[in-house]
Amino acid sequence: MSWQVESPARPGQPGGRIGRPRSETAERAIIEATLDVIAADGVGAVSIEGVAAKAGVGKTTIYRRWPNKEALICDAAASLKQPPPQLPGESVRDDLVLLARAMLANRMTERSGRVHACLMFEAHRHPELAKLYRETVIEPRRELVRNILRRGVKTGELRADLDVDLMLSLVTAPLLYRTSPIGQLDPEPAGDLAATIVDSVLGGLQPR
Repeated sequence: MSWQVESPARPGQPGGRIGRPRSETAERAIIEATLDVIAADGVGAVSIEGVAAKAGVGKTTIYRRWPNKEALICDAAASLKQPPPQLPGESVRDDLVLLARAMLANRMTERSGRVHACLMFEAHRHPELAKLYRETVIEPRRELVRNILRRGVKTGELRADLDVDLMLSLVTAPLLYRTSPIGQLDPEPAGDLAATIVDSVLGGLQPR
């Protein structure tokens, strides 16, 4: 599941903020410039120098916010996604539906579709970037779903022999498809798609 969970970063870590107080305007310009470069020419075309020139800032302004271009690319890609919703924790179904609805709300524009396609298809060329993106953007949100499923096993809402990672994929795969550029070409389904997907999967996960 490709959702970012924001967490405070320490200086020197990817995404860490160091130095002077940040300028939100400069940061937004840097993020937008990075996304434009990726969408136009791919991940390999991103350089600190090029982004700085496009954003109208100095290289030091970027380095105060990001330790390297990999961290910058991850933050830029994560900015295209909405933050996860607050989960009441009252039932597995309701929490999964809330997450599914939030994921479906991340409808891809032409630019965001290109950015995510570049990250996916160029991962083998940039393994360190792919690793960082998975660790900082994808896995924290996947862990949200895992925690819901684990809680469901403990409360008896779900089967005790549940394969959490397999079920995670069954829930998220159709949502990823629907938010992809190809999936968005399909006719809009009737009703609450998030609830339909979650209910369909949960039908096989509940105790017999």
